[in-house]
Amino acid sequence: MTVMETPGSQSSLHRANLERVLRAVRMSGSLTQAEIARSTGLSAATVSNIVRELKDTGTVDVTPTSSGGRRARSVSLSGDAGIVVGVDFGHSHLRVAVGNLAHQVLAEQAEPIDVDASAAQGFDRAERLVAQLIEDSGIGPEKVLGVGLGVPGPIDVESGVIGSTAILPGWGGINPREELADRLGMPVHVDNDANLGALGELVWGSGRGLKDLAYIKVASGVGAGLVISGRIYRGPGGTAGEIGHITLDESGPVCRCGNRGCLETFTAARHMLGLLGESHGPGLTVPKVVQLAAGGDPGCRRVISDAGRHIGMGVANLCNLLNPRRVILGGDLAEAGELVLAPIRESVARYAIPSAARQLSVVPGALGSRAEVLGALALVLSEMGDSTLLESTGEPVPEAQSGHRRQGALKALP
Repeated sequence: MTVMETPGSQSSLHRANLERVLRAVRMSGSLTQAEIARSTGLSAATVSNIVRELKDTGTVDVTPTSSGGRRARSVSLSGDAGIVVGVDFGHSHLRVAVGNLAHQVLAEQAEPIDVDASAAQGFDRAERLVAQLIEDSGIGPEKVLGVGLGVPGPIDVESGVIGSTAILPGWGGINPREELADRLGMPVHVDNDANLGALGELVWGSGRGLKDLAYIKVASGVGAGLVISGRIYRGPGGTAGEIGHITLDESGPVCRCGNRGCLETFTAARHMLGLLGESHGPGLTVPKVVQLAAGGDPGCRRVISDAGRHIGMGVANLCNLLNPRRVILGGDLAEAGELVLAPIRESVARYAIPSAARQLSVVPGALGSRAEVLGALALVLSEMGDSTLLESTGEPVPEAQSGHRRQGALKALP
C-alpha cells in the first residue's frame, strides 16, 4: 500500500534529507560525513543520523579514513545495492563497462567495430558484450539498475532518433535507446559522446570538484559537452555544444552541415590527415601524427599547432558566452599535450574577453579513451533517482514519486 505524505510533514522532510544524502554520495562515489554536510547543507548531526540509518539497512558502507590529518568516516553506496552498465559507440570502436554504485569499475572491454556501417551489427555486438561483462562481474543481471549509452552524433530530444545521418550513415531513423532497451530488457539512458565525455571527466577526471566546464572532443567531428551548475546542458533540441559548426571563415571549405569554414573543417581528423597525406603516405592516423610530432616531425607539429589555434578560437567563443571555469580537451588530439594546449591558450587569450580568459584553465582529459564509457556509467548514476535505493530502507515511497520505480523484473541476458 502506498503511504501518502503531507508536504512539509516530518516524514516528508526526513525522506527529502535521505535523498539529498544519497544523491551526494551517489554522484561522488564516496564522501566523508563532513563533506556530505557541506555539499547538502545539512547539519553534522542530521548527516550522522541519516548515515547510521542507511548503514543499518545495508544501503551504504562506512569505512574509517582520514581527512586533513584527522580521523573520519568515508561513506559510499553498498556494493550490493546494484550495478550500472556503460556502452560507448565510437566510429571505429565499441567499449562496454560495468560498475557498482561506489564508482568501482568491475569489468571493462573494448573491441574494434565499424559502427557507421550497420546499426544492427553494432547493437548485436553490444548485446553480446554486455552479457559477457555482466557475467564476468559475478553479479546477476537482475542487479542492473540501468544502462548508459553513448553514440557519436546528436540525439533529437523529442523523438530520441539520431539527428544527422551524415555523421552515422547506417543509423538513419534509429532510436538507439529503444533499440538497446528492447534487446536487454533494461532501462537505457542515451546521450552523445561529447556530453558523456564531459560527465566522465566531471565525475572521475579533470573536472572533479567543478560546477562549470566544457569538454571538447576532437575526432571525426568536433563537439563539446557543456556542464553548467553541475549538470549537462543539452538545450531544448539536444544540440547544445555543437562547437564544431562555429563559422571561422565564410569562404572556407564546405562542411558536411552545408555551411562554409566551420571549425570542424579545420580541425577534424580527415582535415589534419589530408594535409599530411602526400608527405607522410597512406595509413596515417591521428595517434600516429601525435607520435611523430612528439618525436620532432615538423609537418606534424605544424598541423597540430594550427588545429590548436583554431580550437582556441572556438573555445574563446564559449568563454564569451558561458564563462566556464575549465575546458577539458579529449579525443586522440589531447595526447599531444602542450603541442596543442599552448596554441589553444594563445587563441583564447587573443579572442576571449580578458576577464573570462583569466578565469579559464585549459587541460587535457584525465581519462583518455575511457572518458565516454565512464560518462555512460555516470549518466545512469545521475538519472536513476534514489527511490529504488530508498525502497530497501523501508521508507515509504510517496505517490508522486512512485513513477521512478523500475517496472518489472529485468529479463536474463542471453
